[in-house]
Amino acid sequence: MRDFVYQAAPSRVIFGPGTLAQVGAEIERLGCTRALLLSTSFQAADLAALAHQLGPLAAGSFTQATMHTPVAVTQSALAAYDACGADCIVALGGGSTIGLGKAIAFRNDAAQIVIATTYAGSEVTDILGQTEDGTKTTIRDPKIRPEVVIYDPTLTTGLPVAMSVASGLNAMAHAVEGLYAPDANPVTSLLAVEGIRALKEALPAIVSNPTDIGARSDALYGSWLCGVVLGSVAMSLHHKLCHTLGGACDLPHAETHATLLPHTAAYNANAARDALAPAAALFGGDLAGGLHDLARQLGAPLALKDLGLARGDLSRVADLAVSNPYANPRAVTRDGIHALLTRAFDGARPES
Repeated sequence: MRDFVYQAAPSRVIFGPGTLAQVGAEIERLGCTRALLLSTSFQAADLAALAHQLGPLAAGSFTQATMHTPVAVTQSALAAYDACGADCIVALGGGSTIGLGKAIAFRNDAAQIVIATTYAGSEVTDILGQTEDGTKTTIRDPKIRPEVVIYDPTLTTGLPVAMSVASGLNAMAHAVEGLYAPDANPVTSLLAVEGIRALKEALPAIVSNPTDIGARSDALYGSWLCGVVLGSVAMSLHHKLCHTLGGACDLPHAETHATLLPHTAAYNANAARDALAPAAALFGGDLAGGLHDLARQLGAPLALKDLGLARGDLSRVADLAVSNPYANPRAVTRDGIHALLTRAFDGARPES
């Protein structure tokens, strides 16, 4: 047993079917009376229904949350927050909406309630990723972590299967990296393996029956655990590459995570063999190959070229990824990263 430090995250989690009904009580429990409601344009109708449910507790709505949290969108949302006299935020949705709420809170320290409708996991972290001038940067600050998270599995039964799969694999990436993080500890490692297990079992069931409330509950449970890992330890190569591809090439967030995960796991397989062994055991001993096979079984994207990346971008992305690398078990070299990206671009089976 090596020495470690474990800092528990102070989030309030409310889990179970029908818990959407508790949003109003949670606003009042925080001592607030006027919430700015956030969503993407895709979920605007759901947000309108929530506003009706909350009545006078809903001070206003902003439905322009955008992938990769552009600073310009945040500035517009801040103006909406001030204009309606809000004193807290309610974010309904996935990573884009959650990110916007965090970006607002980072700037004005507003209390946040998140109603998670995907498997992003970012709702329980103190991490904000935001984009400006084609560059995505990350910030960690206690103000960023939402105070309350509501997981109502009934809200996820309509989540399209493709997004469910990509979002779930995105959550698994948080846990895989958490296992070999430089500040990993026994608690986060247990959470990581349990989160991977839950999602590995839930996602095929969701593909077979998207309205299976048991599978939807298990997937939310797994994504919560993976998110706790993400918010408790430092991330490494996988997240660096995803941030680079998202900020510089505007690739879709969850799908990029899903596509890269088997390849980043393979890159670190030998250097982090002991740390990854419990997760590898879930896949018959071959974590990278098992993740690739699971993604194929689920119909997830396998190739970066199918997400809109051009082959000519690979060299530029490799250069960016090694310019300021995150801590990683295996040395981050340009040749190594270029080879990893090439295999991911083509959708080839990963190689350790």
